[in-house]
Amino acid sequence: MRILLVEDDRSLSDALSQSLRSEGYAVNGAGTAAQALSALATGEFTLMILDLGLPDMDGLEVLRQAHRNKHSLPTLILTARDSMTDKITGLDSGADDYLAKPFDMQELLARLRVMERRLGTATSSLISIGNVVLDLATHLVTADNNEKELSRREFMLLKALMENAGRIQSKSQLETKLYEWGDELSSNAIEVHIHNLRKKLPKDFIKTIRGVGYSVTNRVGA
Repeated sequence: MRILLVEDDRSLSDALSQSLRSEGYAVNGAGTAAQALSALATGEFTLMILDLGLPDMDGLEVLRQAHRNKHSLPTLILTARDSMTDKITGLDSGADDYLAKPFDMQELLARLRVMERRLGTATSSLISIGNVVLDLATHLVTADNNEKELSRREFMLLKALMENAGRIQSKSQLETKLYEWGDELSSNAIEVHIHNLRKKLPKDFIKTIRGVGYSVTNRVGA
């Protein structure tokens, strides 16, 4: 899942981005409302974390403009404004959740998992297909009850495939979910990750649809 993090405090933005990446999210940052609205127009994000105290525009106006331009995303407001009136205003303006600063990172991650479930990208913290189980909360992957050691990108790739079981994911779709703007990306990066995953998972768990992309089946034994 790719997150747009809109936060003008550079040190907080960097710390948040690092924590989110360690949990398997792809993160791109925006320090101003103008940057956020420009990023939203690309349509490359799944979810937005939005600070309200931006230097060029109130974050609530970012939400309103995004909705007017049909560029809105599921949004978690992350702000120092912690009164009940502020929370109600934020939610009424189109936000899906509201977390006041200072906050606990584990609570933020838990709220993101809830938002993923609402999006339909995760029905619980566990995604289970056949004898492969992926745990979103602990980042553990087991196959045949044996724990598998996956790199961050391998975990993200497997997550993207298992969340979309039964649907083909093209190479470009997978690149968008795994990589951020400015990442150096070799032409065969996805193929390399698929090759490494296949060595750790049951035979034929990941299927190649030649010239189209990759998929995993949502039916055991299919």
